[in-house]
Amino acid sequence: MDSEPLVLDGFLEEATVPGDLHGSTARFRLTVSPTDERTDEMILPCGVTDPALALAVIHDLVPGDKLRVTGYLRLPRNPDEPVWLAVATLAVLETAPLLTDPAADATAVLERYGPYLCYFDADTTVVEVFTETGQPVGTAPGPDKIGALLEAFEQRQAAGGE
Repeated sequence: MDSEPLVLDGFLEEATVPGDLHGSTARFRLTVSPTDERTDEMILPCGVTDPALALAVIHDLVPGDKLRVTGYLRLPRNPDEPVWLAVATLAVLETAPLLTDPAADATAVLERYGPYLCYFDADTTVVEVFTETGQPVGTAPGPDKIGALLEAFEQRQAAGGE
């Protein structure tokens, strides 16, 4: 009895890995989500045994690529075997966006100092400081002056009876 191959669309979950020492096979995990419901989502282990396709899988795919795979589902014959998809063909439907270093593009950072939050803006050296409840503490002229600002604020709070 011949079975029809499965055709699935999904996203490459993580980096691909060689299936053997020579790189003639490859393995990867595909996130398949047929609906928008998270409960319908599954991660399916996939294997490629065609050496040319395995080479492409290992060197050309990156996590986040949207793929269409065609293959046959391999069900376990005993409890020690995994379920996996033996991939016969693979097509990249959409490449993952290239991510740059997010720190290089950051224009502002919110950083915690104990019970205080400091807002650093990349366009100025001035640092706005708040309590964790959102009460303004003050503005430090630079990051090296935050300690003095917090000390003065705590002294005012202690003198005010809070």
